Amino acid sequence: MILRAVLSFALAAAVTVAALTVPALAQVRKAELEGVRNYSKVDATIGCAGATNPSAMKALKAEGYASVINLRTATEPGADIEAGRTAAQAAGLTYFHLPFSSAMPDPKIVDSFLATVANPKNQPVFIHCGSANRVGGMWMIKRVLQDKWAMDKARAEAEAIGLREAATIAFVTEYINSHK
Repeated sequence: MILRAVLSFALAAAVTVAALTVPALAQVRKAELEGVRNYSKVDATIGCAGATNPSAMKALKAEGYASVINLRTATEPGADIEAGRTAAQAAGLTYFHLPFSSAMPDPKIVDSFLATVANPKNQPVFIHCGSANRVGGMWMIKRVLQDKWAMDKARAEAEAIGLREAATIAFVTEYINSHK
């Protein structure tokens, strides 16, 4: 009887500790912002999106963002990197261009991304690509490696942001597994 009570108490304590040490799945909230495709707010320090028109930079600053990370490559249709940079800087945003290709992913770009989002002076940060697929992938890597989330929870959040392409998912999974 005493053993059963001790075991029940120990189990309850272990469950409580586990619940306190595992981060909860952040709430991905879809929002509308003129000139921003597939916009999601993840928490107080992150906004994610697909294609973002340079005309949206003033609104992003008004939303409270300090910086913009653009994952689009210069050769993508509709990607105007210099116009985005100029508009972001004019709005008072720090601009980072980290061109990430799903067809030829570069782990060095991921390393730069992780360092950029981890720097408190860049927060809150707005991250965009063409559709939000690459953004979701990069965010999944950040969640697992920096925030110590479980892979399944990080993937669910990444998919809510826009992760969907098999090639991106494969790269993200391999990158995470090789950096744990």
